[in-house]
Amino acid sequence: MKVLSVAIPCYNSQDYIDQCVCSLLPAGEDLEIILVDDGSTDRTPEIIDEYEKKYPSIIRAVHQENGGHGAAVNTGMRYATGLYFKVIDSDDWADHDALPQVMDALRRLTRDDRQVDMFLTNFIYDKVGARRKKIIHFRHAFPTNQIFGWDQMRHMKATQYILMHNIIYRHQLLLDNGIALPEHTFYVDNIFAFQPLPFVRKMYYLDVNFYHYYIGREDQSVNEQVMIGRIDQQIFINKRMIDIMAETNFRGKDKHLKKYMYIYLDKIMAVSSALCLVSNTPENLEKKAGLWKYLRHKNLFMYLHLRRTGLGMALNIPGSFGRKASVRGYKIARKIVGFN
Repeated sequence: MKVLSVAIPCYNSQDYIDQCVCSLLPAGEDLEIILVDDGSTDRTPEIIDEYEKKYPSIIRAVHQENGGHGAAVNTGMRYATGLYFKVIDSDDWADHDALPQVMDALRRLTRDDRQVDMFLTNFIYDKVGARRKKIIHFRHAFPTNQIFGWDQMRHMKATQYILMHNIIYRHQLLLDNGIALPEHTFYVDNIFAFQPLPFVRKMYYLDVNFYHYYIGREDQSVNEQVMIGRIDQQIFINKRMIDIMAETNFRGKDKHLKKYMYIYLDKIMAVSSALCLVSNTPENLEKKAGLWKYLRHKNLFMYLHLRRTGLGMALNIPGSFGRKASVRGYKIARKIVGFN
């Protein structure tokens, strides 16, 4: 069995897929790379087929009709044979120095029969034109180089996120709990980093800068103007996260898990709300109001908690002055974190 399966969703990725694949090949035979062509119209299908022919024991090329990022990740999960599973987007890449450390740690856990449910690393905002790259690390939030549970998590800063970029899941955990991402929509990475959390008990954090998150292309899905144009998809994912939170039975689970999931949902509500405010159109302002109404309908306690104690309070200041203040705060946060 492979130690790690990496799924790489590919859609018209001909210009950057080489960097992504080549960054992973040094891991050797313990790694499985699943290249999922999601209905590309450029040379991506031929490129990934060439990789499979050249590295048949490491790379598998899969072709499917276009179903979006979520469909490609679902396919990767279905084809994966490794003990652990990770997603790397085709325009991102693994760090050359960190890769062998990650593989050694996973091998050690596997060899000692100490499998964990979620393996975490750092990630880098590799932003176009930025002189200094923003590194998101967790050395003050998680115990380092040891297995730990939710009760051992310490305070996480507002700039720290557990995202698809720094997560490696135990593959069977995803399969056993029926984890599947929505299709034909963007921003499903938030579901990937959220829905499995109630099933996670054992974690391991390796303090290495493993994942390079390339950001800053004008056509990128996380570009602010692109996100505003796709606000319906952002809100769809946001509502799905509300559903997950409302449907999760936290009885018997550690309180730190619930606290973290509230923090994550708070951040996504803030992003959705801020984008609607930045666009400042009557239609999107109504969508923002509708999102908060949806939350209130689903769970009044959750609604009151996020409106009164979270970022929601700062993003729901009444009146035109309040909207301007909220937008100003969002732009300051965006500049500090560098997330789009």
